[in-house]
Amino acid sequence: MSRLMNVTVLGALFAMGCAPTPQSGRGFTLPDGDVERGQAVFAELQCHACHQVNGLEFPVAENATDMAVRLGGKVDRIQTYGELVTSIINPSHKVAKGYAKEDVTKDDEGKESRMLNYNEVMTVQQLIDLVKFLQSHYELKPHEPTAYPTYM
Repeated sequence: MSRLMNVTVLGALFAMGCAPTPQSGRGFTLPDGDVERGQAVFAELQCHACHQVNGLEFPVAENATDMAVRLGGKVDRIQTYGELVTSIINPSHKVAKGYAKEDVTKDDEGKESRMLNYNEVMTVQQLIDLVKFLQSHYELKPHEPTAYPTYM
């Protein structure tokens, strides 16, 4: 195959891979939420029974567990809006890393999250405010440059 043909085929494959599918989240955006209302939603839905938010204290939840998945704080990569929305409305999509599977999942394969499904009790406005509240507690750590040895 000629070099031009290789470039053309690769370009076509790349373009097809970038095209959104019907299930794509591309173009999905919710209005901006309110941090204070989001904190109230977090407490009202008893999210603090299983989650701790960096820098905040909540009263002991009625259904408190021994497990506390931490949210917020200094991170290497910010949780995007889409990732936070997905974590709330589809918690089994990706189970929390850094915790023993039996602590955060309820099936033998470790794929189904212990997090309750709030989709039928939470309003869209509550979701919007909750995501805004959670985003406000994440802080991106400054990138540490790699120290390379100098040669003379």
